[in-house]
Amino acid sequence: MRRADRLFQIVQHLRGGRLVTARMLGEWLEVSERTIYRDIADLQSTGVPIDGEAGVGYIMRSGYELPPLMFTRDEIVALVAGARMVRAFGGAAMARSAEEALVKIGAVLPDNERERIARTEIHAPLYVVSQNDRESIDVVERAIEARSVLTLDYRDEAGRGTMRDVRPLGLWFWGKVWTLVAWCEMRGDFRAFRIDRIASLNAGGRTFKPERGKQLADFYRTIEVREGMPRSIDEKKPA
Repeated sequence: MRRADRLFQIVQHLRGGRLVTARMLGEWLEVSERTIYRDIADLQSTGVPIDGEAGVGYIMRSGYELPPLMFTRDEIVALVAGARMVRAFGGAAMARSAEEALVKIGAVLPDNERERIARTEIHAPLYVVSQNDRESIDVVERAIEARSVLTLDYRDEAGRGTMRDVRPLGLWFWGKVWTLVAWCEMRGDFRAFRIDRIASLNAGGRTFKPERGKQLADFYRTIEVREGMPRSIDEKKPA
């Protein structure tokens, strides 16, 4: 959970007007009590009226409300459209998070702005990406963040399979197809792998450190010297 989300949840837990201990908050949010102490201190420093102390518990004085979020009509449309597209085309965890984000936004919007969410008539089909691909997208996204080397069983257009270890760098969505851009340790070069052609993948427990010439910025530089962006990045150089 991101720190901003955790701070939001702490405020939500304290809004009930009851004494809550750091241990309780830590168990709910799956962090240490020390982390809760730091978060509470940061919230207090920004003016959130939390009373209490470590070892006793915390309570928030009544009357405190989170300030309403103010979005323009176009911003609300963009948020709703983006969330619905992620639900249709993204990974399973992405889809759930998009739904939860809309609920959170709706909860703190003024009434007239909240109604605009329901009135936004921009939709996406519910089932576009297969469940297997959704799960793969989630695994890849987490591996990119953790810098975990992935082992792929990858099938080319003819169905030929290869096993290879790759350093995942980014995910690209091309309308209906997702591709993983990675540094391929077998080829010693950048490669793009279509998610729907990955027969299996797993994080083998090995992480990598950024190296000059093998990072996403280096990949961008290789694209810049080519004549435009190919439809699929591995068109000109087979994986």
